[in-house]
Amino acid sequence: MSDLRTNDLRQTVEDGDVAFGVIEGVYSPMMVELVGEMGFDFVWMDLEHAGPSPWDGQRLEDLLRAADAVGTELLVRLPTHEPALVRKALDAGVRNVFIPRVETAEEARKAIEAARFEYDGAPGKRGLASPRASRWGGAGEAYTETEDEEVMLGVTIETAAGVDNIDDIVSVPELGFVFIGPNDLSVSYGHPGEADHPDVQEAVESVRTAALANDVVVGGLTSGMDDVHEKVDAGYQLLNVGSTVGAVRKNLGDWFEQYENRT
Repeated sequence: MSDLRTNDLRQTVEDGDVAFGVIEGVYSPMMVELVGEMGFDFVWMDLEHAGPSPWDGQRLEDLLRAADAVGTELLVRLPTHEPALVRKALDAGVRNVFIPRVETAEEARKAIEAARFEYDGAPGKRGLASPRASRWGGAGEAYTETEDEEVMLGVTIETAAGVDNIDDIVSVPELGFVFIGPNDLSVSYGHPGEADHPDVQEAVESVRTAALANDVVVGGLTSGMDDVHEKVDAGYQLLNVGSTVGAVRKNLGDWFEQYENRT
């Protein structure tokens, strides 16, 4: 087995291509494997709003093994930028992490420092141990350098404060991507549930343009194929196109209504 770990998701966006993924809402290795088998670039594990404890390294390892089996990547959203939690997820073998509700450059920097052995010309704050990420100590001398090259850490901008500070946030060294959260932005701007409100759309556009101006990858949600094409044309490179739970609801949600209407 190779002692070097590569991150296909990071490579895709660095090559200038678009990566497509799905939220896996039941946190099942089988569903991760199924989504990856369909050809999606990433499977989004949202540990902010639901799912297992983000501290459950063994659960993450099982999900990662399923992803590895079909050549896809996990994109794991942690509930906080706490450095210890970032290190825990990476040591389990996660390569792609993003942090919710980031509002300052300092919050982003602390999370990225925790993900690096060397950072911005100085020592990083990632711990050196023998976890799964290092093949339990067998990855060799290239382990630390490879991890720093392959791990991608991003932030979610979903509050008015984050939008106000976006120029400073996207200037943080080695920021992997900015994911724009219009739903939470609608709450922050006083229009809960109205992601299309002009105030929210203006905030979304401010984040998008600032990120692209600083060569930071932009990610977001989509609502149908037309929206996918529009976002690709607008420079988005990380796009979530649906969810496993949503697929079930779409296909089975009105089954009884259809049955009763027919009878």
